[in-house]
Amino acid sequence: MEQDIGRIYCAQAVLLDFQFNKYDMPLSHLCGILFGVMILQTSRLFEIIYLLLNKDRVTAKELAERFGVSSRTIYRDIDTISLAGIPVYTEKGKGGGISLLPDFVLNKSILSEQEQGEILASLQGLTQIQSGDADRVLQKLSAVFNKTAAKWLEVDFSDWSFEQQDLWGGFKSAILQKQVVEFDYYNSYSEKTHRRAEPIQLWFKSKTWYLKAYDLSKCGIRLFRLSRVRNMRITAETFAERNPLIEETITTPSIGQRPDVALRLRIKPEMAHRVLDEFAGLVDEQEADGSYIVSLCWPEDNWVYGTILSFGEYIEVLEPERIRAIIRDKAKKIYEQYL
Repeated sequence: MEQDIGRIYCAQAVLLDFQFNKYDMPLSHLCGILFGVMILQTSRLFEIIYLLLNKDRVTAKELAERFGVSSRTIYRDIDTISLAGIPVYTEKGKGGGISLLPDFVLNKSILSEQEQGEILASLQGLTQIQSGDADRVLQKLSAVFNKTAAKWLEVDFSDWSFEQQDLWGGFKSAILQKQVVEFDYYNSYSEKTHRRAEPIQLWFKSKTWYLKAYDLSKCGIRLFRLSRVRNMRITAETFAERNPLIEETITTPSIGQRPDVALRLRIKPEMAHRVLDEFAGLVDEQEADGSYIVSLCWPEDNWVYGTILSFGEYIEVLEPERIRAIIRDKAKKIYEQYL
């Protein structure tokens, strides 16, 4: 109940105002309050206020049918809204229902035209991460401000096959509902294992999605690369939230115990786009012919060899000699397959 009241206060501070009450808040404060609006539980409380602002009267039955909840839940919501200081009242009998006091008005003057635009732009950005609540709030505030949110940002986290999009959505649902997941996973050595885990968080780092989860078989927090996950299934089993500080101190992410290798590479100018994409900040020098000298340290495994070979004839391993020999041997085997 206290959390709901706090959320309503956030909504009230941004959108709703008595005629005798004026606000003068900086944009940074407003954006912080707006975050409170967006985390309303399924936006129901905010939507109820919005509906009451646009209708003289609405019944609990109508609200219950709209939100798919019971009338008792609606009345609890009304109590929460009332406790937050918003003048909502109910009348029983024929012609009765739920209403706001007539002198309760929407005050948009607390926000300048520029501030309204910046808030809508920020919300439009949030919708790019598939936040349903942010999208609904964006539509409502667009109507309130009588503005159309500028389509200033477009983000597509899916791969070209769109397979990861479904996987991403499934893990997101399991995280929010706190449901145990099962899946097959291929590690960097192409070893397949079956995992049961409590999903904690989705991470996007260096153009790659990862799942942070508590691995029930390993009894610790692990990182799983989404592209290596297969046959993911959300179970009916739920879990209680763990203390992340305690778990982090006794476990480490599952990135493997691989030795690091210091590499010095020469990459020809034909691969300049990949140098800029993959080795930003790692270029030591650029030679007269345009070739790049790159120094970096990577955990050594087949992924490293494959990455080097993916540059084809446009890369040369300068150091260490042992890696030069490995790449030379693999390139020779590739060549022999085409004889």
